[in-house]
Amino acid sequence: MVTPSSLDSILAANTSTAYDADAIETLEGMEAVRKRPGMYIGGTGSAGLMHLVWELIDNAVDEAAAGFADRVDVTLHRDRSVEVSDNGRGIPIGRHAERKVSALEVVFTELHAGGKFGGGAYSSSGGLHGVGASVVNALATKLTVEVDREGGTHVLGFEDRVAGQFNGSDPFKPGHQLKKTKRVSKNKTGTRVRFWPDFEIFDPDARVDFDEVCDRVTQACFLVPGMRASVTDKRVGGVPEPFVFTSPGGLADLVAHLSDAPPVCGVITGNGIDTFVEKVPVNKKMTDVERECTVDVALRWVEGFDTKVLSFVNTIPTPQGGTHLAGFDKALTRVINNVVLKDHHKLAKLAKQNKHKAVKDDVQEGLVAALKVTFAEPQFRGQTKQELGTPAIDGIVSRVVYEQLKEWFEPGGGPRTHVKAIADKLSNAVQNRVASKTLLENQRKAASLGSTGMPQKLADCRIHGMDAELILVEGDSAAGPAKRGRDSETMAILPLRGKVVNAHKASAKQVLDNAEARALFTAMGAGAGDEFNIEDARYGRIVILCDADVDGSHIRCLLLTLIYKYMRPMLEAGRVFAAQPPLFTTKIGDETYRVYSEEEKEQATDELCKGNRRRENVKWQRFKGLGEMNVEELRHCALDPKTRTLRRLTMDDGAQASEALEMFEVLMGTDVSSRRDFLVRNSAVVDSSTLDI
Repeated sequence: MVTPSSLDSILAANTSTAYDADAIETLEGMEAVRKRPGMYIGGTGSAGLMHLVWELIDNAVDEAAAGFADRVDVTLHRDRSVEVSDNGRGIPIGRHAERKVSALEVVFTELHAGGKFGGGAYSSSGGLHGVGASVVNALATKLTVEVDREGGTHVLGFEDRVAGQFNGSDPFKPGHQLKKTKRVSKNKTGTRVRFWPDFEIFDPDARVDFDEVCDRVTQACFLVPGMRASVTDKRVGGVPEPFVFTSPGGLADLVAHLSDAPPVCGVITGNGIDTFVEKVPVNKKMTDVERECTVDVALRWVEGFDTKVLSFVNTIPTPQGGTHLAGFDKALTRVINNVVLKDHHKLAKLAKQNKHKAVKDDVQEGLVAALKVTFAEPQFRGQTKQELGTPAIDGIVSRVVYEQLKEWFEPGGGPRTHVKAIADKLSNAVQNRVASKTLLENQRKAASLGSTGMPQKLADCRIHGMDAELILVEGDSAAGPAKRGRDSETMAILPLRGKVVNAHKASAKQVLDNAEARALFTAMGAGAGDEFNIEDARYGRIVILCDADVDGSHIRCLLLTLIYKYMRPMLEAGRVFAAQPPLFTTKIGDETYRVYSEEEKEQATDELCKGNRRRENVKWQRFKGLGEMNVEELRHCALDPKTRTLRRLTMDDGAQASEALEMFEVLMGTDVSSRRDFLVRNSAVVDSSTLDI
């Protein structure tokens, strides 16, 4: 029981946590960035550190985009510092009227300070918030800036966010005065910024990735045609040669660069300008301001089914899209239906059922595209600028893209052979989607009927749900022992007798036409692709049980890729496993030893021969296939939950399996020429002494 006196003592003890006026804490300036870095750069790992580099690169690229620079150079130093330089106008060095210090110091110490507000120094830029340079300084232990401007090189340093000068071996000297280190031509201008990240804030293993920086500046060169960018890695073990890139063709070059499959058509380009009205504060009063927005687009279709659409706002990539990408999607789908596929002969039957209209996925099958919008003060959703939020851009992009593409697709526009090739590809996509959906609906109806609707080769279990598992085995030889060794209460066996379709390359129709894939989808009873509903799954787990050899690895890759493409929620939920059958076994006395590789076999033999036993007396049996195991062996290594070894497969495993299939296709496929080219290319890495010639 709490008495009044005891209550007083409790309140006194909790005074430090009382919620009153003194509990309201304010964070001034850059301390807010250090307190909550994730709000500004997304995190304190490698991605957050890279974001600081992007901020400086974006500032330099903005100078080039505005027509004041034509080169950007990035240097990764041995001491983990990063330097970004440009030959733009140079950050202003004059005295700031309000702050009474140089404008250069204001840029690096004040949040929301810069030349990107109100249309002053930039008509458009990658930045919105004006916090880029100051955030870099806030999360650095040391930062130096050199500005070539007005006939001299002017230097300012920062140590722990305090302005001053570094004088060689002398201690840092705080101060607001810029130091003029040398005279230069009045025509020479530019900015060089070098910062040392604060690893008390960043994770110790956070690092700047050379390839990512190269990709970023390459992308920037596509966005600012004619700009030359370089990346130099001076770190220990770094890349010896500097990376240098330039692009005269802009977005068209980017689309050509991204097209890694045979093209269906040439690169289509379009551009246009429109205006919109936006309310912004002017002299502390909300005022209607007219904005001008430029839209640039380049696209083509290639063979295959993968979609690559990149979007940009000014010079900033927007991987999460936004209003500009929404407008592009709508315009593209509309022009394909209204112009390209209108009255197409292949869709005549579907038109009678009102199923002939293409949807977004049909239109973007095999699409490679780049979209860029340029306008002042864009509204991003979040400081990391990954998604555009300005509402009016949706309609502008939709109008411009529709008009430009309509003109290209209509007679007198693009080459008719290219238009026909696009129409044939997209009409096939519509047909495949409709046929796949119809087949899928029929399968799901059959699955709902009970065991009579299941694949004939399925040995089903008696209880379904989360505790049940579907075990996929290769061939009838393995299916026999597996059926006899399983727990028929919760384990179902589905043997795969034919070749599983390569879902990485095949269309949806080809996948659903494949007997093995169809059997898997029907047995699970939860649909496939976008229609897959994990809540309807008849089994809680899928277990892939294949031989421990190259053929088994190939089948496992095919199955994993199929699940990755068409039953992805199972992987995301961690409900897909691979059984790990042994490659070798031996029996010493009453003890059985199983190993999973040649290396493990040698290690196990060494252990078994530590006494007086001779190596030749250790007789290892190699399992060439699961079918060679007796029921007890298979139960012990793959079926009994108490003794088997299962490996949970992840989304990364699924992605890697898709990549591995490319190599299997080269080494084991029917294309002899590609296999020969691969062997010739890699012959130098083979130790000829290991070959049995």
